[in-house]
This record gives sequence, structure tokens and C-alpha cells, in this order.
Amino acid sequence: MDPTREQILVVDDENDLRTAIVDILTLEGFEVDQAVSAEEASEKLAQTAYDVLIADHNLPGKTGVDLLEESRVRYPEIIGIIITGYGTIETAVNAMKKGAYNYLQKGFKVVELPIMVRRGLHERQQRFEIQYLRKQLDEKYGFSNIIGTGRSMKRIFELIDTISALSSTVLIQGETGTGKELIAKAIHFNSPRKDQKMVSINCGAIPESLLESELFGHVKGAFTGAVQTRIGRFEQANGGTIFLDEIGNMPVSLQVKLLRVLQEREFERVGGNSTVKVDVRIIAATSSDLDRMVKDGTFREDLFYRLNVIPIDLPPLRERREDVPLLVQRFVEHFCETHKLEIKTVSPQVMKALMAFEWPGNVRQLENILERMVALTGKRNVILPTDLPGEIQSRDSLNFVPLIEIPEEGINFQNVVTDMERELILQSLRKTNGNKKLAAKLLNLKRTTLIEKIKRIGLSEKVSA
Repeated sequence: MDPTREQILVVDDENDLRTAIVDILTLEGFEVDQAVSAEEASEKLAQTAYDVLIADHNLPGKTGVDLLEESRVRYPEIIGIIITGYGTIETAVNAMKKGAYNYLQKGFKVVELPIMVRRGLHERQQRFEIQYLRKQLDEKYGFSNIIGTGRSMKRIFELIDTISALSSTVLIQGETGTGKELIAKAIHFNSPRKDQKMVSINCGAIPESLLESELFGHVKGAFTGAVQTRIGRFEQANGGTIFLDEIGNMPVSLQVKLLRVLQEREFERVGGNSTVKVDVRIIAATSSDLDRMVKDGTFREDLFYRLNVIPIDLPPLRERREDVPLLVQRFVEHFCETHKLEIKTVSPQVMKALMAFEWPGNVRQLENILERMVALTGKRNVILPTDLPGEIQSRDSLNFVPLIEIPEEGINFQNVVTDMERELILQSLRKTNGNKKLAAKLLNLKRTTLIEKIKRIGLSEKVSA
């Protein structure tokens, strides 16, 4: 049998019906096997992982439902279709309880069977995809992916663990790039609402004239271009979570309507009169100073207090420098895997420079810079100070010989030596503005030896003779 095609086992002691089922399913492109008894079917099931089991309820020795129940022990995802000559409610209910996908009463049209089989296979595939996506989400937004070992981040982890099971409103504040959306997703995907939608909207990225419709929807004819009724983000998130990013940029005119949603969990669509009720958890985030905005009158005080039920303040990266090495390691490993490169070692001088930098763009800026450095170093397996972008490079870091700390998995000695040699030669040429005689003197080498090394390590095209 062809293992790349769906495989079906048909079990029925009535020859005419069994043959008709086998023929129609074979014509439809399935790989079909058959058995005349439960005993024969059990032997075949022990040898082959069938996708579908179609069995008569009344088989010699045992029922088709018993056979299905036994097969599901070995193949939990097998699709079972039971054929019955009685068609009683009790028979159908019992079959479904024992794991049958569907049942058919004898006298059914055989040509309709492939449709039922395909529907069952499709639903199983959807179930697999949902399970896979859920696993991916759990891995991506689990606490282990929010990197931090310092005291401030540990307190945040403890807080997230406590509040995830609740439905209380959360306000996440922090500078741009600190990971506010990642925290919001961690809360949602570790909550009882994780099987429902999490809908996100950036309140600062949508024009004021469109934001109300985006949030609350509109009815047909509410404004020019409203050719049909459209539900907004709050309705889309019903039963789940809505993430209001950059809430500080929400116009004051809309803040009143949002306040009502927070208080009553209800609103009207733009241009509509009927009240829409929603069950939704609200997580808001901002990089703005809402306390100052309240004092300035640009953010409603009552809305601020409604949002600030559970506050989470994310520290900027410069205030948790102890997390930089762990972040660097995680990002380097991730981008090496993404670009299918060998894992690269970060030189101590590079790490020192990264830890000394102020990081105005926080974790997001660090991530982007590490992706660039991993990509630009190519096959070289050591990231050196000269790979740092200009805003991070410091003279002091370039004055050190690039020492290498040997990781647990070891290093390629020859590659590391070549990289160090290249780095020292480049530094000496920079210091002497390309003068090879002076560069050789700095390295305590003969000029001819330096020129030979330049050629050997492939710098001749970058360095004038």
C-alpha cells in the first residue's frame, strides 16, 4: 500500500456491501484494504496505521464499536465510521461515545461515503494544525521566552503568573522596545482565555477618524464608504483578550467610549443604536507618561484608574544590564539557526561593549543589531569588536586583543586563530592609516611577513599594496 495516501480499512461480512464500499473509495483515490471479520481486522490493524476504519456494527465475534474502541488504543486519531442495520438512537449514541466520527444506517447511498470520509480527514487535519499552533504559541509565549534573571524581571514573572488566571484589566508601561506586547501575549496564552482570540490594535497607528470604527465597528451607511456592517476589534475579541497598544495616543473623544466598555462591557457600533455586549479582557500598554498626561489634561483621570487595575512597569534595558549576556546568547543562537549558520562565539570585548551601551531602543534594538552582526560575519564563527555598528564601537574595546572564551561545545581552533589574526592586522592598519611598515612595527613583524599574512587571510583586495 502507498503510505503517502490515506489508508482505509473496511470491515463487513456482507460481501456485496463491502465490495461496493471498497470500489467507490478506490475510485476516489484512497488506498483501501478489507476484512470480513473483527479477528481479521485486528490482525491488519496490528500491521498498518489506517487513517479510517469503516466497520459494520454487527460483526462475527464482536461489534464494530468494540473493534473501533480497541483500534483507538493504538491509533487515537483514527476516524471511525460505524454501519448499522438498526439505526437506533442508542446505537448511534454508544458509537459516538466510544469515539466514532459518524455512523451510517444500512441503505445509505454508497456514493456519499467518500464525502463523509473526506470531511472526517479534513477535520482531523484541522485538529492537528490547531494542536501544532497551540504548541507553537505555548513555546513562543511561555515565561521561558521572556528573558531576565535580575530582581526586577523576577518580580514581573511572579506577577504575570499570579494575574494570568484572572480577568482583571492590566496596564503595561515601559519605553519603546522593552517587550510590552510579549508580556501581554504571555498573560493571554497562560490564561483560561488562551483558546480564544487575542486581538491587538495600535491606537497610535490608526488615524483618529478611523480608530472608533476599528475598535467598535460600524453599521451599513454610517459614513461614506460604509457599504456594509463591520464588526470591530472588541467584538472580534469576544471571549478572549484585546490588547490596546499605545493607549496614550487615543484621542480624548474616544476615551469616554472606552471608559464605558471598561465599566459596562458594552458599546454601540458607529452609526448604530443597538447595544453590543462583550466578554473581553483588556490589556493596555503605553510608552507615554500617563501620570503626566493626566495632569496635562490629555488623558482622562477616570480612564487611567480603570486601566491601572494591575500595573506592570517594564524596566529599560539599561536598568537591567545583568540580562544582556543572556539576551545576547539567546538572540545569537536564534539568528544562527534562522540563517543556518554554525553557532557563533561573541568575543569578551563585544560583550563588554554591548553591556556598556545605553540601549535607547531597548531589547528590540539589541535584537536588531545582533541579527545584523550574525548575518554580516557570514561563515566566521567569532563576532569581533569591528563587527559592532558605529554607535556602539568604542576606542577602548578595539585596543584589546580579542580573547576567546571556549564554550562547552568547543571551538574550531584554526578558524578562531585566523579571525584573531585578521582582527589584529586590521587594527594595526587602522591605527597607521594603512601604512604597512608602521603596521608591521606595531605587530613586531617584518613588512614582508605582514604582506604575506594579508594575502593569506584574504585581505589583499581590501588593503592597497
